[in-house]
Amino acid sequence: MAYDTELADRIRELIDPEPDVTEKKMFGGLAFLIGGNMAVAASGKGGLLVRIDPAEEDALLERAGTEVMVMGGREAHGWLRVTAEVIRAERDLDEWVDRGVTYARSLPPKG
Repeated sequence: MAYDTELADRIRELIDPEPDVTEKKMFGGLAFLIGGNMAVAASGKGGLLVRIDPAEEDALLERAGTEVMVMGGREAHGWLRVTAEVIRAERDLDEWVDRGVTYARSLPPKG
């Protein structure tokens, strides 16, 4: 399954004013990086991948439509998969994108 290009466009509109943004095709989707750190991605499996503060993971997993991202059969803690249904409304997508951008900005830039 290819990533949702409409979702990628919606993310791009939200993230565009951010400095140091790059886009990169990764994991069958389109990732948005801030200072070289992945923040969010339009997933090739549908929905959104969001980089989060691992300390917030348990609380965020209590929300409907979220689960730990699985990569190569292993859970990737600090990353959540958010279903497409959860991010239909622009304000909901904005909340998740902002969460990913904020966390990526807290990390040292990659050179």
